[in-house]
Amino acid sequence: MIGRLRGTLVVKSIDRVVLEVSGVGYEIAVSARDLAALPGIGDEAVLHTHTYVREDALALYGFASEDQRELFRLLLGVAGVGPKVALAILSTMSPDELRRAVVSEDADALTAVPGIGKRSAQKLLLELRPRLELPDGELLHSGSPAAEVRLALEGLGYQAAEIREALAGLPQEGEVEDLLRESLRELGRKARGR
Repeated sequence: MIGRLRGTLVVKSIDRVVLEVSGVGYEIAVSARDLAALPGIGDEAVLHTHTYVREDALALYGFASEDQRELFRLLLGVAGVGPKVALAILSTMSPDELRRAVVSEDADALTAVPGIGKRSAQKLLLELRPRLELPDGELLHSGSPAAEVRLALEGLGYQAAEIREALAGLPQEGEVEDLLRESLRELGRKARGR
């Protein structure tokens, strides 16, 4: 199994890169987040990889950190989640956002991922909850301030994508009223910017 590659980035496309290592070009599927963070063509890059083997496929998936790779592997352990869906989740959410969504049972955050509906999100929450922990012993419960703000914004008629953007820059701690006020300010700024 190939666990890590360091080499020269020779191709960057929409969802994959080619990393040349000692004269061999490895085609590696990457998340949108990692693709944006990678250096330019001709620069050295390091990717932590997962080798995906099936009877009809052999593919490499690359990640900027070991943490992302481990989350990818956890996601593959969920029934019905293949590498494309797992990569879509990691393209949409950072590892900490995914952990918070799972621990706070925020199914709506997971439905923002293309290909994941309400039932799939609930299934993911059910299967991932016992396996995931937040870093540094951070604890969230289903009534977390972020989850309450999300519910309030939904009640006001905002769409899931707008809510996700509004919550992205908010601190994870604080009073619900303060967080809601700040998220509404952010939504107002974005509306004026259009």
